[in-house]
Amino acid sequence: MTVIDAIRARARERPAATALLADGPQDPRRISYAALVERMDAGAARLGAAGVGEGDRCGLVAEQGPGFVEEALSILAAGACLVPISSDHGGATLERFAAQAALHHLVWERGDATKCESRGAVPALDGAGDAAFRALEPAYLRFTSGTTSERKGVILSHRRIEERLAAANQGLGIGPDDRILWLLPMAHHFVVSILLYLRFGATILLPSSPLARPVLELAARERTTLLYASPYHHHLLSKDPSGIALPDVRLAISTAEGLRADVAARFRERFGIALSQALGIIEVGLPVLNRVDAESKPTALGRPLPAYDVWLRREDGSRLEGPGGPERTGEICIRGPGMFDAYLAPWTPASQVLEPDGFRTGDQGWFDADGTLFMAGRRHNRINMAGMKFFAEEVEGVLARHPAVRECRVFARTHPQLGEIPVAEVVLADPAQQPRKNELLAHCRTELPTYKIPRELHFVAELERTVTGKVKR
Repeated sequence: MTVIDAIRARARERPAATALLADGPQDPRRISYAALVERMDAGAARLGAAGVGEGDRCGLVAEQGPGFVEEALSILAAGACLVPISSDHGGATLERFAAQAALHHLVWERGDATKCESRGAVPALDGAGDAAFRALEPAYLRFTSGTTSERKGVILSHRRIEERLAAANQGLGIGPDDRILWLLPMAHHFVVSILLYLRFGATILLPSSPLARPVLELAARERTTLLYASPYHHHLLSKDPSGIALPDVRLAISTAEGLRADVAARFRERFGIALSQALGIIEVGLPVLNRVDAESKPTALGRPLPAYDVWLRREDGSRLEGPGGPERTGEICIRGPGMFDAYLAPWTPASQVLEPDGFRTGDQGWFDADGTLFMAGRRHNRINMAGMKFFAEEVEGVLARHPAVRECRVFARTHPQLGEIPVAEVVLADPAQQPRKNELLAHCRTELPTYKIPRELHFVAELERTVTGKVKR
């Protein structure tokens, strides 16, 4: 069974149940499971007539909303491999992406109009005329964010998606009674989210605006049970002064970037709900979720879900046992169901990556005595100053707590005597009220040892970001 088969089964079981609800200035638009499957199958037939075949890589450029979901499902139902593309891609940027993904076809959704464009001959990226690629029964191709290195094209087959969704739902417990408020970009979050919700018969609520008030009004009116968003969204919602409550929310997920303690505290104070951080990895799925310790340890990644083995690797490859702390960390490695099938270019089967350690995330972490996993930082973000090692994220967390700082980035700069020194870039909350640099450094000294204090501090208008919106490292 594929996820498409499962969605069809949901439509047979509860044809009138709402699959998608798109808010609007008048009455919301409700799309039932029966209607969604009907449009999916009609779209698949249309794509087949346009030449889209089994295993073809099919890009999708669509605005956030029901149209994106319908076209994405149509591509999957046609047997093609879905390659989601951000709707802000155009011109030379889109052409570069299409070449990188070696697209066979490109589907455009604009308002009520949809067109499918054939890209003609494309290079075979697996060294075997695409035979190895097609043999996977590929369903999804998405590129990593590229925060620390070149972006990789990650391929998921239908089988891996089914495994991944089943494993994730052991922690999320999504079912037909759930009504999920969706705020993240679909071009970057789709499998262990949109597909999972439809796979298990839930209703997806799509706000008409990203502003806090209309989002909360929709959530309250439609009795949202699950909120899935980033710390940025949670921060905006917690600042809303309306007093609108979310009494039906059973789970509020925070993902896409690290959850800061102050954001978690403000959200908890405003709504009476503890945010549960989730570790989502495109090559792996959702292996770790902070449900048990969300109240007491809001910044923790959480505990591994039952289907996954999550362990810490020392520099010499051995397993780091027992509880640790920020000064005693190992690289987070993961084994379990739903792992990716291959990297696209250069063609690399997953078996060459996952043996012998499972998936090596590049993240450094530690377990406490309760078995709760914490993130220390990216290995690439480790700074080694005169033999004393620490992570940029720790310094960033302290700087970000100063009221004058909106966001910041800390990185290493080579030093002839010390090896590396920490350097900070700071975006101010109010550029017209620029604090003295010594004030920020004094703030750091209240929480950090001397060797972790930035040796250089620069005020900048903005931080460089990846195409998915993450801070570029």
